[in-house]
Amino acid sequence: MTPNWIAVDWGTTRLRAWAMQGAQMLQARASDQGMGRLAPEGFEPALLALIADWLPASGTIPVLACGMVGARGGWVEAAYRSVPCPPLDPRQAIRPPVTDPRLDLRILPGLSQADPPDVMRGEETQIAGFLAGNPGFRGVLCLPGTHSKWARIADGAVARFATFMTGELFALLARQSVLRLTLAEATPDAQALTQAGAQALADPASVPAGLFALRAGALLRGLAPEQAAGRLSGLLIGAELAAARPFWTGAEVVLIGAPDLTTHYETLLLAQGVRVRRQDGAALVLAGLTAAHRLLHEDP
Repeated sequence: MTPNWIAVDWGTTRLRAWAMQGAQMLQARASDQGMGRLAPEGFEPALLALIADWLPASGTIPVLACGMVGARGGWVEAAYRSVPCPPLDPRQAIRPPVTDPRLDLRILPGLSQADPPDVMRGEETQIAGFLAGNPGFRGVLCLPGTHSKWARIADGAVARFATFMTGELFALLARQSVLRLTLAEATPDAQALTQAGAQALADPASVPAGLFALRAGALLRGLAPEQAAGRLSGLLIGAELAAARPFWTGAEVVLIGAPDLTTHYETLLLAQGVRVRRQDGAALVLAGLTAAHRLLHEDP
């Protein structure tokens, strides 16, 4: 079988592409040519280097892309769509200039929120992939990561959302603050993470002082790097959950992301009596792109 369209997820650090025949994935490829490494003129060569042999000898092939490729610093800016709205509308995709006539390329827009101001780009495709498999879902989706997203879903639309820089804060504190002398790239201890997360949830105001206590604990009590890393992660996740309480109180929460990370969120939320289920986010981007492709061909 030969592909009749190509799905692309283009993030800050990675480029992923799938050769598709309808809803069937024929082949998957990836490279390290993320948006963060490319000037606008470098996007098309990076894409062609990955998918050139999937292109037809003549004619065109649809290519549907999501992610940071459509950011202001990407290939071309795909303007945000304002919530409340469905997570994807492929009719509002942007066509960047291309030199290879075989590329019928569209870049999907992200979502924005006016008050409080917020944006997402890429996660909306995962949300669409989840809703494609769970029509009629009403509740809250949490997508933990570098910039964790919380989204309230109703009637097939994203009603509102919030972003927390939890993963980025962990990386900055662990690698560039005084805590780097304590953590030393250690893997977080799960039990320490859970204990610190429960502390932060119960008393969010204690988190700022709790951060420096990790350094002091290492100096005075021999706090191990793994314990310190676990406590740092728990304090930050717990603070996120405390701030996101209006989202998850009384709601079903679906955690979408890597299993090791969503496990920590699940443990802390279950202790609060929240109904939680988890879903690996790896396949949801492709499911969302597939749903967008189907919408394009269903619409006149």
